Amino acid sequence: MAKRCPTKLAYFDDMQALQYPAIFLAFEQVDGRLAMILDSTIFHPQGGGQPADKGAIYSSGFRFVVEDVRSNDGVVFHFGYVDNSQDDYEPNLKERPEVTLQVDAERRALNSRIHSAGHLLDICVPNVGLSHLKPGKGYHFPDGPFVEYIGVIPPDQLQIKQKELEEEANSLISIGGKVFASVLSYDEAVKWCNGDLPSYILKGSTPRIVRIGDYAGCPCGGTHVADISDIKNFKVTQVRSKKGVTKVSYSINP
Repeated sequence: MAKRCPTKLAYFDDMQALQYPAIFLAFEQVDGRLAMILDSTIFHPQGGGQPADKGAIYSSGFRFVVEDVRSNDGVVFHFGYVDNSQDDYEPNLKERPEVTLQVDAERRALNSRIHSAGHLLDICVPNVGLSHLKPGKGYHFPDGPFVEYIGVIPPDQLQIKQKELEEEANSLISIGGKVFASVLSYDEAVKWCNGDLPSYILKGSTPRIVRIGDYAGCPCGGTHVADISDIKNFKVTQVRSKKGVTKVSYSINP
């Protein structure tokens, strides 16, 4: 099989777009699942701690329900099934390959709020006197999101800091702040991250950086709210320090 060109990630340019035109390239069977390959997409594939978008891809006489989205070597695979379409849909798609993408708005909004809440937490941590904690792994799924930090909080401070983090997050949400995302040159990315670009970002690369207001940004390929006020609410459900790592679990109300 010939190597495919990378799929253009159109949501990099507009994280709020829920409908988008694309060109059908091919169907592929991957591990028993049917996938559509397109030239570009606004569907976010699972990765970076964020779940995949769902939705539909359609054209005249054709509808494909998207149940899962994954990326492999830069190619995005839209997994799902053909629904209520004409029997000769594949030849028609090859002749007229223009399709329309429709992302499930409710799912996208929730995933973006949860992901942005995780980034907001990174801002709150130093704001409440925990600047020694360094961000590690993040999990931004609805079933128990959390961010892990390298470093610990003394046991007698855990409940205090849990309350302070929650209060700080909700204070910032009430004030609001624009969320910016851009693919940048390495040098510009360093500036967006206030000189603290992670070592896994290679010099000469062009990382995508997400930044909230005037706070330091960080590399991220996910989708986010337009303004942190859109997160609406934030609750820190648990703060736990163990074996040199502090795990901050949080939730937001739908």
